[in-house]
Amino acid sequence: MVTKYLIIGTGGVGGSIAGFLALGGHDVTCIARGVHLKAMQENGMKLKSGLKGEHVVRVKACTSEEYNAKADVIFVCVKGYSIDSITELIERASHEGTIVIPILNVYGTGSKIQRKVKNVTVLDGCIYIVGFVSAPGEITQMGTIFRLVFGARKEDNVPYEKLLKVQNDLQECGIKAPISDDINRDTFVKWSFISAMACTGAYYDVPMGVLQQEGKERDTFIGLSRESGAIGKAMGIKFQEDTVTYNLKVLDKLDPHSTASMQKDISKGHESEVDGLLFDFITRGEELGIETPTYRKIAEKFR
Repeated sequence: MVTKYLIIGTGGVGGSIAGFLALGGHDVTCIARGVHLKAMQENGMKLKSGLKGEHVVRVKACTSEEYNAKADVIFVCVKGYSIDSITELIERASHEGTIVIPILNVYGTGSKIQRKVKNVTVLDGCIYIVGFVSAPGEITQMGTIFRLVFGARKEDNVPYEKLLKVQNDLQECGIKAPISDDINRDTFVKWSFISAMACTGAYYDVPMGVLQQEGKERDTFIGLSRESGAIGKAMGIKFQEDTVTYNLKVLDKLDPHSTASMQKDISKGHESEVDGLLFDFITRGEELGIETPTYRKIAEKFR
């Protein structure tokens, strides 16, 4: 039986997932809008990938209003501030066996979506990738990192065979896809990393190569990682590795020319995830009695 995949949000993350799945022969539909959607409908999706090379991939693409099918697996790849706008689509596109995998930068989105769509199975997930829309209908995936971690929260009862089926599809397409034994931990770890990366890059307005060298930018990244790690410990997160050590390890593997999507959005004057990646950490710190001087320094620029 063919698994039908629906990608809600075909930016750098969703577009990369869609492109890899489609290259692997899977049934994929992308939700997009505007000139990006028009280009995909007319010419296919152009994928420029550090892992796969360049391809034109024929994918089904439409607006959320036009989608009238049922999906088996739904990847939610919108920005955190757009969650409320896509819950109706998730309900409409789901059948009783559908699983939803949110892939967002902010923490706690799986349980947030689950509260809004009670009759659908919602997992949690996170991704390590540098991907962006480089032109209408064109997705660029930079470098060799493409790792999608997903899993069920401990309180949920999800058949493991369902997770294995998705894992097999992703891995056959060239995406590393470990099934997490503690998705709450793993999504927090990603939140910590992307926050430090995005906040530092946006504060100094520099690419990741600058953070990979000794200097005030790297020191700021370390300070943010240390503070988020302290918040995580106070929340009861059981880390497998020191937060600073882990975040630096991931940072140093990134393409030195890459930048975070929040940084791109801020530089263009677009709505960004600054609340979820910066101010939410300050709020958590206040609630838990954890000092966050590095976060507060950066907040002064973006308040």
